[in-house]
Amino acid sequence: MKFLFYVSKQYSIPIIDPIVIYLTQTDHEFAFYISDKVYKILPVKWQKYKIFRETKNAKDFQPDFVLAPGNFMDFRLPGIKVQLFHGLAVEKPSHYKIRHFFDVYCTSGPFVTERFLTLKKKYKYFEVLETGWPKVDHILGYPVAELSKKAIPWEKKIILFAPTHSRKMESASELMKIIPLIIRKNEFWLIKFHELMNNESVNDFKLSLCGNAMIIHDSDITPYLHAADVLISDTSSVFYEFMLLNKPVISYKTQSRFDKGLNITDPSMLRDAIDWSLKNPQAHSEQRRAHLREINPYLDGKISERLIERLIENKDKLAKIKKPLNLFRKMQILYHERFKKGYLR
Repeated sequence: MKFLFYVSKQYSIPIIDPIVIYLTQTDHEFAFYISDKVYKILPVKWQKYKIFRETKNAKDFQPDFVLAPGNFMDFRLPGIKVQLFHGLAVEKPSHYKIRHFFDVYCTSGPFVTERFLTLKKKYKYFEVLETGWPKVDHILGYPVAELSKKAIPWEKKIILFAPTHSRKMESASELMKIIPLIIRKNEFWLIKFHELMNNESVNDFKLSLCGNAMIIHDSDITPYLHAADVLISDTSSVFYEFMLLNKPVISYKTQSRFDKGLNITDPSMLRDAIDWSLKNPQAHSEQRRAHLREINPYLDGKISERLIERLIENKDKLAKIKKPLNLFRKMQILYHERFKKGYLR
C-alpha cells in the first residue's frame, strides 16, 4: 500500500511524524509532497525518504491514500484523499467546513465525530472514521529528556503564552499590552505566536519584553508544552494539546468549555489568574479529563497505527466514493499554482 503525505505548513510536521514512524515499521511505502516552507525545515530523519516538490512527481508515485493535515488538497493527485486536521480546533466553524476535497475525515473523538456524521447525512458522499488525532501520539511520546537542551532557566516558573490568530478569537492584541508589565523575576515566559500572526505586531511586542521572556520560533510547540507550568491562550486548540499533560490553563474570553481552567475577561485579571493557577495546578483536573474524553479520548499511543489500519480496512468502500465536481475549488488550486506558486508554495 502507498501513502503520500501532503504537507503545506511547518506546524504539520509533528502531526504526521507519528504516522511516519509507524509506517517505517510496516511493509507499506510512503512519500512526502511538501511546500517550500516545509522543505526549509525538513527533519533530517525524513531526508532519506522520497520527497516530491512538483505535482507531476507526486502523481507518478500513484498513492493509494493521500493524507493531509490541512484544509486543501490538489484534486489532480490519485488516491483516496484523507483529512487528518491541523489541530483540535473543535470550537472553530472552519473545523467543520466541507470543501469537497476529501473522501474521508479521520476525527479525533466523539464530539467531532458526531458533527461530521451530521454533515455526512447532508452531503451524502464522504466517510467518517474516528481514529484520534495523530499529533497526540507525538505529544505523549515526546522524549522529555531532550528538554534539557533548551535554553530555559528551569529553576523558574515557566509561563507559556500561545494565542490563536483567528480574528474573532484572538487575545494577543489585548494581552500583549499587559504581559511585559506583569512578568516576575522568578518566572520565565515563553511566547509562541501562530505563524500567520502579523510580523510587525510581533516585532513591537518583542521590543517591550524583558530578559525573562523568549519568543519561540520553532514550528513544533510540543517541547514547550512539556516545559510550561501553565498555559495562557484564548479559544486556541493548543489548550487541548496542553491538557493532555494535565496542567493548568488560563483562557482569555474563551468561547467554549469555560471550566477547563480559569477564564478571564479583562487583561487586569491575568496576574491574579496566573498566581492562583500556579498554586492550584490540579483544581480543574477532572474537568480537563472530561473534555478530553469528548475531544480526543485515545491516549494509548496507538492513534497512528489505528488510523492506518482503519484506512486499509475501509479501502474498497472509500475507493468507490464520488466527490462533487467542485469546480470553484479546483479553479482555486489551478490559480494558486499558476499565479501564486500553488498551495504548496
